[in-house]
Amino acid sequence: MKPPSIQKVLLVFMICLGILLISSREDTARQDQDKPRKIVSDDFVKSRRPATHNRSKSRVGPKPHRTYRLASAPAVGARPSREPNFRQLGITIWRLRPARDGDSDHRALIREKNQHWAAERVESDGTLHEGDYVRLSVESPRKGYLYVIDRDLFADGTTGEPMLIFPWSDADNKLAPGFLIDIPGQEDDPNYFTARLTGGANQVGELLTFIVTDLPLDRPVSDKAVRIAPQDLDAWEKAWGGPTERYEMEGGAGQVWTREEKQAAGNSRRRLTRDDPAPQTIYRVLTANKTGLLVNLVLKYHK
Repeated sequence: MKPPSIQKVLLVFMICLGILLISSREDTARQDQDKPRKIVSDDFVKSRRPATHNRSKSRVGPKPHRTYRLASAPAVGARPSREPNFRQLGITIWRLRPARDGDSDHRALIREKNQHWAAERVESDGTLHEGDYVRLSVESPRKGYLYVIDRDLFADGTTGEPMLIFPWSDADNKLAPGFLIDIPGQEDDPNYFTARLTGGANQVGELLTFIVTDLPLDRPVSDKAVRIAPQDLDAWEKAWGGPTERYEMEGGAGQVWTREEKQAAGNSRRRLTRDDPAPQTIYRVLTANKTGLLVNLVLKYHK
C-alpha cells in the first residue's frame, strides 16, 4: 500500500487543527455566556468632573466605581458594553423611611413638618408596598432633555393611558453630566409620591417610560399630568428605543441619600464628581438613532 503523501498529511493536519480551533472558540463563547455579565461605573461617571479634594473617610454612601451586575436578559444580538452606538441613563429609586438616631450628618434627610425621613436606594426590580413613599433621581452622562411618561400596569401585561408626568410647567428638565433631576423636586410639597394601585384590582404596578432627547420635544406642559397620544408614544419608542440591558449596583440597595446627591439636584446645583455616588441602576440602550434614548422601568406594587 502506497504511503500517503506529505501534502495529504498536511491537509489532514490543517483540517483537524481548524476543527479544534472552532471547538475552542465555541467553548469560550459558551463560557462567556455562562459568566455573570458585569460592568463598572467608571464608564458612566467619566463625564463628571474630577474631584478637587480627597474623599472623606467619614462620607456615607456607595463608593465610586462600584461593580454592576446584569439584572436583565442580555440584549439579543448585541453587546451594548462593547458597541459604539449605545446610550446610557442612570436612575435611582429611593424609598423613604423614618430617620433613625444613627443617621449621620453626612446623609441627607427629607423634612416634613415634625417628621424626618431618610431615603434608601432600592433596586429597580424590587417590589414596593402600597403606601410606600418613593422618589426618583435621574442622571445622564451627556446633555439632553428629560421626559417621563406613566402608565398603569395590569396583571395581563396591558397598560393604561399614557400620561406625561414630567416635566411640569415650572420644572427644569435639562440634563447634564454630574447633575441630577429629582422627581418629585425637592421644593415640591410633598416631595415624594405614594405607591398606590389606582387602576383597579388587576393593577400590579406602574410602567414609567424615560425619554432623553438632544432637543426639546414640542409638547405642552402643565401642573397636572398631560395625556400622550398612543401613536406619539409608539413613534418615540421606534425612534429611540432598542435592545436594552439593565445593570444594578452591587451592594447599593439600602444605601442612604447623601448630601452630595441632594445638592446635585437642589437649588445649589452642585455638580457630582467622580468620587461621588453613582446611580443605583444603569440602562444601556443600543440605538442607531443618536438623537435620543428611551427606557422603561416597571414599579411593582404589593398590596
